This record gives sequence, structure tokens and C-alpha cells, in this order.
Amino acid sequence: MTPAGRDAAGWWALILPAFLLMTAFYVAPIIQVLTISVTEPRLGLDNYERLITSESVQRVILTTLRIGVTTTAIALMLGYALAYRIALSSARVQRWWLLAVLVPLWISVLVRAFAWVTLLRRQGLVNQGLQAAGVIEEPLALVWNEFGIVVGMVHYMVPYAVLPMLSAMREIDPRVLAAARGLGAGRATAFLRVFLPLSLPGIIAAGVLVFIFSLGFYITPAILGGGKTLMVAEWIKLQILDLIRWGLGAMMATVLVVAILATLAIFSRLVNLRRLFGAGG
Repeated sequence: MTPAGRDAAGWWALILPAFLLMTAFYVAPIIQVLTISVTEPRLGLDNYERLITSESVQRVILTTLRIGVTTTAIALMLGYALAYRIALSSARVQRWWLLAVLVPLWISVLVRAFAWVTLLRRQGLVNQGLQAAGVIEEPLALVWNEFGIVVGMVHYMVPYAVLPMLSAMREIDPRVLAAARGLGAGRATAFLRVFLPLSLPGIIAAGVLVFIFSLGFYITPAILGGGKTLMVAEWIKLQILDLIRWGLGAMMATVLVVAILATLAIFSRLVNLRRLFGAGG
């Protein structure tokens, strides 16, 4: 065997355990789900026809897309403002800001969802505060609907929006902004014409990350939606565990996986996602 062949064999020997693990725990289950989607209750594409013929399936997909896009847009706006503030802070202040961003990630998503129920329910602190201030006379429906789902999901997603954008902002040389100011650009002009375009790859990466998480999110929509607003993940659970419609649930799971892979494929052509997500330059 040539030296090059021995090197190649050595590399394959190193990655073989990881490859087998990925195949056993990721690839094989996905193939099984795909198989179930075309064999239950009978062989064929009847389950996929529901994407065209079933209003309930279409409504679930549209609801998921609408909530996902809304969550992504709001999380990006809030996350960008926070990332911009962190990027322009001193190293010591940045550590405290990052701690504030990361702490919510250490709190159970279940705890946070129930906390929002406590705050937003008709007898919750938000409605009581608004009534006490005379802003409203009757409690507002702030939970167990799309509004409550979006609030809870945005709260969860903001840290995931901040980190990729902050990574991109840290690569912007501060001397570029100083040069723009020295050439007569105002603070707003320097931001809009220099800083914002340079940070655009981070915005795209954060948008992809948040949108993909939003498509498959389950716990927060299930609790804050109260079963009245179904997203894809909760609909899949309903079909498989409650209605025992394995074929329909597997079909929607397959569609979800394909949608996520398509989203990654499209946006990977616009920005180096591997670099922004920490895979190196």
C-alpha cells in the first residue's frame, strides 16, 4: 500500500466510529420515517397527497410558517440591537452582557413557558397591571393563541439570534467605522452604509438558525398555544400518539426534515454558515 493509501486508511479508521454512530442514531431513523410515510396505512403516496387536498394539513403548515417568520423577524430585531450593544462595549462589559444572554439558556424551556402563562393569562400580572393603570377594562387574550406562542418563542430564540450576529460583528474592524466618521459620515450614515452591510452575514446566519429552530419547536407552542393553535411538531405528536396515524405523522416529519435541509442548502450559498457557527475561517 502506498503512503497516500495508508494515510487515507488511517483517516477512515478514525472517522469510522463516528460514521457508524451517525448512521445508527440519525440516518437509519430518518430512513425508517420515510419508509413509514409511504407504507402506512398502505403502500403509495396517499399521505403526501394530503399536502394538496387536506385543508387541515395546509393550515398547520401555513400556521407554522407564519409563526416561524414572525418569530424570526422579531428575534432578529431584538437580537441585533443587543448584539450591537455588546460588540461596541469594552471587554469587561461584554462578559457581563454575554452572561445575561446565556443565563436564559440554562433555564428549562418548560419553566419559561409556564412562567409566560402566569404572566399573560387573563388573571396574570400583565392584564392586572394594564387594568390597574386604566389602559384596558377587560382582560386581553394574550395566551393560548398565536400571540402567546410568538412571545414565548421570541424569548427563547433571542440568544440564538445574538450569538451568530455578535460573531460577525466582532470581525468588523473598528477602524473602518472611524474612517467613515473621519470622511464626514454621521453616526447614522456610518451605521447604515458601513456597519450594517458588513454585519449582514451574521444576520443571515442568525435568521437561518432561528427559523429552523422555530419550524420544529414543540414545548412552547404546545403550552402557550393551549391546543388551539397547532404547529407542525405538535400536529405530528397528535397524529402518532393520539390518533395512531403513523403514516400521516411520518409524512409531516419527512416534510419538516426536507424543509430544514432545503433552507440550509439555500442560505449556505449566500453566507459561510460553517464559519459563523464556529467551524473556523
